Amino acid sequence: MPSPSTPPPSPQGAASTPEAGASAGAGSPDRADPQSLPTPQLIDQLRQDRLWLLRQIDAGQWPTWRLDLAALERELGQLLEQAEDRLGQG
Repeated sequence: MPSPSTPPPSPQGAASTPEAGASAGAGSPDRADPQSLPTPQLIDQLRQDRLWLLRQIDAGQWPTWRLDLAALERELGQLLEQAEDRLGQG
């Protein structure tokens, strides 16, 4: 179990910095480089990341950050809904 001072890991091994994310995210078999994805696929990938975060919160990970992570998850959900509405996907 990570200590309270250890930041939560990124979903599916993605790196936390943009520079590292380009190489680490692209190398994963189930994660494409976000810059190379069409917008609908990027939204789907973000939905998967949101679901991963929600599952981690529900499983009791990072209790010190539970409220902040839950707020982040809600905001991400709202952002994704707005993006889908604007793109006519919803």
